[in-house]
Formats: sequence, C-alpha cells, structure tokens
Amino acid sequence: LQVQRATGIGSNRNILVTASDPNGFQLGVSQDVRGQINFLTKDTGFYQLCLDNQQNHFGLMQVYLNFGVYYDDFNTEHKQPAERKELNDTLEAIGVSIQRLQIHTFHMWRFYNFARMRKGADSFLLESNYNYVNWWSMAQSCVIVLSGVLQLCFLKRLFHAQTSGSQKC
Repeated sequence: LQVQRATGIGSNRNILVTASDPNGFQLGVSQDVRGQINFLTKDTGFYQLCLDNQQNHFGLMQVYLNFGVYYDDFNTEHKQPAERKELNDTLEAIGVSIQRLQIHTFHMWRFYNFARMRKGADSFLLESNYNYVNWWSMAQSCVIVLSGVLQLCFLKRLFHAQTSGSQKC
C-alpha cells in the first residue's frame, strides 16, 4: 500500500494499516507512507484490512492498494514424480518453462504496480508543491508591489512643497 495524497490540518501522510484473519486475530501491522504486510493464510473466509486515518485529523487520504498472493507449492520445479524422470520428456520441459514464465510475469506485474504507485504519489506531491509555490509567489509579488507604492507615497510626501501664502526665506 502507499499513500498517494493527504489533505487536512496536519497533512500527515502516515497511515496505520492492520490485517486480521476470519477469527479476528491480527496478522500484521504497517504504519508508514509505503507499507507491506506479509502473512500466511490457512483458514478460508473473509480477511479484513483496516485503514486508520487518525494521525491526519480533519482531512482526506487517497491510498493505493495492491494485493498479491503467493503459493507455497507453486514451485514444482524440483518435485518430479518418479514415473516422469525421463530426460527427453518435452511436455515436462514445456510445463516447467511455462511455470517459470508465469512466476517471472507475476513478479514483473508486481514491480510494475509498485512503480505506478510511487509515480502517482510523486505526481500528487509535485502538484501540491506547485500550488503552494504559486500561492506564495503571488503573495510575495503583491507585497513587493504594495511596498513600492508605499515608498512612492512617502517620497512624494517628503518632497511635497507647501503652498501656503507666506514664504520662508
């Protein structure tokens, strides 16, 4: 998971995430901007993922979630039945190649999703910084123009000649 955008008073991007099994036991915790929770599953049922936005009061948070499932017995490359140990068995070689290709494709897709996740967070951060810099630049420009106008008024007052009837020598 990764926090993409956070708004609010503190704009704290940390988020507390907990994972629980169907019996209600806590399986893992992550409290960071980018987090990952790994756990083993043996029970069937509904697993719960809780997101807590308590640190970012009165604000919104956009979170990117990515789920992946790993199987323990997925790697059958070293487990060959006794009857299929022939060296020239092309079907077994094709099956092993396809399994290896599936594993590599799955990991490539996972890393692609992580890269998209990071790119999205960086994009939102750049956008918020861009708005912040624009507002402060406009405020500073107004202050500079206002100080120039005030300086001009004070200089005019300094050299302003009195138009009274009596002249001093």
